Amino acid sequence: MTARMVDVGDKDLVARRAVAEGVLRLSARTVQAIRRGTIEKGDVVATATVAGLQAVKRTPETLPLCHPIPLTSAHVTLRLEKDRVVARCEVAAEYRTGVEMEALTGAAAALLCVWDMVKPLEKDARGQYPRTRIESLRVLEKRKGQSPRRRRA
Repeated sequence: MTARMVDVGDKDLVARRAVAEGVLRLSARTVQAIRRGTIEKGDVVATATVAGLQAVKRTPETLPLCHPIPLTSAHVTLRLEKDRVVARCEVAAEYRTGVEMEALTGAAAALLCVWDMVKPLEKDARGQYPRTRIESLRVLEKRKGQSPRRRRA
């Protein structure tokens, strides 16, 4: 069996955009600790946001058949709900292939970072994670050929 990167050399440069989202189920007590800022490792939202952005930029290092893409923007947001954290990652580029893998990688890494930071609160008496899980990691939107929406500061 062999593997290869797809040849995109003949494709035109096109504006590309993808949005991905995932959910990390946690106990309500853990989400409250994140809100209060009492997690021992520090600011969960800020750290997970940076982790997601870092992962977006390093996607080809994790997924060996992804092309290194010159990204024009990446944006990671986390939303705290009663018993979960929702990570959303939006990525844009003007290139020959899409950016959905970068968006998925950013959302997943942000959620993994949150999990890592809250592990002590999520473990049961046996050191297991009976409630904690990542779910619904998916591409919400993918655009090709349209200019990426501009965000104003």
